[in-house]
Amino acid sequence: MALPLSILDLAPVSTGMTAGEALNNSLELAVAGERLGFHRFWLAEHHNMPGVASSSPEILIGQAARMTSRIRVGSGGVMLPNHAPLKVAESFLTLEALFPGRIDLGIGRAPGSDPRTASAFRRAQTAGTELPEMLDDLHAFAGGGFPEGHPFQNVAAVPIGVALPPVWLLGSSDYSARLAGQRGLGFVFAHHINPHGAELAMQIYRDNFIPSAQLPVSQAIITTSAICADTDAEADLLASSFDLAWLRLAAGRPTQFPSVAEAQAYPYTARERMMVQDTRARLIAGSPQTVRTGLCALAGQTGADEIMVTTMVHGHAERLHSYALLV
Repeated sequence: MALPLSILDLAPVSTGMTAGEALNNSLELAVAGERLGFHRFWLAEHHNMPGVASSSPEILIGQAARMTSRIRVGSGGVMLPNHAPLKVAESFLTLEALFPGRIDLGIGRAPGSDPRTASAFRRAQTAGTELPEMLDDLHAFAGGGFPEGHPFQNVAAVPIGVALPPVWLLGSSDYSARLAGQRGLGFVFAHHINPHGAELAMQIYRDNFIPSAQLPVSQAIITTSAICADTDAEADLLASSFDLAWLRLAAGRPTQFPSVAEAQAYPYTARERMMVQDTRARLIAGSPQTVRTGLCALAGQTGADEIMVTTMVHGHAERLHSYALLV
């Protein structure tokens, strides 16, 4: 691949697996990703999902960074409306102090969960607070400072004297694209969530980009789901687990990530098979040549500067093998 390749991980919890096993698998993947030459290893934030163990990316980032030495490690992302900006600032200043020059702060505005779980997070937050204002507070706490007379004028995030890691805005629509451009931040489009809006969002980002101290020129990443195996047929079989997992999630009944055997035995209705077919639009699956061709095409269509891959398969060995085949 001509463009940098990176990893987005959700710490998937497969059927029969413990959460501890899933989290340690993610750390093993970080080590493997560095060895294979991946540029970044980012961890997502999701809640109330039995098949995902990555609910606290800042904790996993510290563990992954400690076990590696070169790969950039970050959040993909912290769902900022779920948290107090001061706490996010202090968490990532701490990570930057421990691992200088290797931490990324990816930020999203979605809850990473269902509406009820989002409400449980946000009921202590200030009603009506929007992402731009929360970003302002984050940067102010982290060293930018508040204006004279502001209630938090004398509040600063610690540790003091540490620069906030590079901030990236994540999104699956044009909202974060426009905001990232206006703020001079990096932008990440979640193609694995919305397989149809990437080209427009990337163009809006670049059209609105204003150079900043963090980023003198625009920088955009495209994230996509991919499953790579030795043959197209084997990858298609592995992807059957992905199909069933997405179907259950769409129906509001997420489970641990199903096995191929579970997926093969599931009695799909005609409507569900159509849903699965639509879901495949967000997945690139096949042999190394098939997946590389798909990734290159996606990058070319969107003008992405970097490709970030998330691979959800039932077996950890198969997941490691999938990433190894990409490089």
